[in-house]
Amino acid sequence: MKLSKTNQKCQFSNKKDLKLIISLGYLPPVNEFLKINSINSQSVFFPTDLVYSQSSKLVQLSTIVNKSIVFPKSYPYTSSTTKILRDNFAELFNECKKLINFNSKDLIVDIGSNDGNLLGNFKKIKRLGVTPENIGKLAIKKGIPTLLRYFDKNTANLIQKKYGKAKIITATNVFAHIDNITELMNNVLKVLKNDGVFVTESHYLMPLIKDLQYDTIYHEHLRYYSLTSLKNIFDKFKLEIIHAKEIPTHGGSIRVYVAKKNNYKKSKSIKKILNKEKKQLNRKKFLEFREKVVASKLQLLTVIKKIKDKKKLIYGVGAPSRATTLVNYTGLTKEIVDCICEVNNSYKVGHYMPGTNIPVVSEKIIFKKKPDYLLMLSWHIAKDLIKIFKKKGYKGKFIIPLPKVKILS
Repeated sequence: MKLSKTNQKCQFSNKKDLKLIISLGYLPPVNEFLKINSINSQSVFFPTDLVYSQSSKLVQLSTIVNKSIVFPKSYPYTSSTTKILRDNFAELFNECKKLINFNSKDLIVDIGSNDGNLLGNFKKIKRLGVTPENIGKLAIKKGIPTLLRYFDKNTANLIQKKYGKAKIITATNVFAHIDNITELMNNVLKVLKNDGVFVTESHYLMPLIKDLQYDTIYHEHLRYYSLTSLKNIFDKFKLEIIHAKEIPTHGGSIRVYVAKKNNYKKSKSIKKILNKEKKQLNRKKFLEFREKVVASKLQLLTVIKKIKDKKKLIYGVGAPSRATTLVNYTGLTKEIVDCICEVNNSYKVGHYMPGTNIPVVSEKIIFKKKPDYLLMLSWHIAKDLIKIFKKKGYKGKFIIPLPKVKILS
């Protein structure tokens, strides 16, 4: 099995016109949590270079890691455990009701359906999930039909034959995960009805650049979309964007509704977002982003060094995927951050943070050992987490690493 491949050409246009935005060095797979004291276990690191195509305007990773490494059968992420995602999918359902005329005879297919969180909202329509990970068994237990396989040509043929064509196809936080865009879109078109709608949600490039969210760059995400690059992709398949909306999930995402031409009225939001991108997403902004990321890393290490020079204790809080990038890029070790705390029932407890010797432990330790500082690795939801820790009696200070390093009491 080949572990990875490096592209010299754009993933979409196939043109050799890639320009470097930033290199984060070599990073491990973000979900490779090795058990503490496991013998002969070692992370494999892969190049993490963010590049963009001048022709397609698509921002992407130049190295693609084998999907069996990035998305193992034991893939741990469950969307139902996150309130912001539950609320987001409820909102998506209500939006679909307004934009798409569907009924109980219609079918919705969710690509990368995880534990059925999204499909749980669509109760009065035929539904089908598709996910290769074992987590899909949770959806089946909830009564949501789910195919435990990748959404490929064979799966598209099976759906069409066994379940019929879909009025709605959703791909939330997965459209950037699948290697071959052309193959993916051909499979979507094979399953989508003529008057059907394809709905995607992806990490949005604009807040990534604007808010310095370099920690969302890791090998699960092969591409980082703007509405401009999405439009270029869908144009090739004779599809048009009918509605677009910026949403708060994952620190900033974009939800896009796509249909075959002349079937639906186009929203005014599309032009507004495209115009905004012309001003904010360009070569100059990408170079500024690179400079700011490097400066941010140095600033964080300077702040932490001053704290450690005073013999103070620092614990990390939260071990989401993005934390792996931040911890490894900044070079944090157990000698700097004693441990990283997760909720008590997290499967990550008892493992090392990917690529490091920092143990992940239950957050109960915070109230026993009372560290001087908590490094908020889930900084995008730090406001809510700080309230919770203060309510539980934590009296120390909080280090916010991004978008600007600051210490809060």
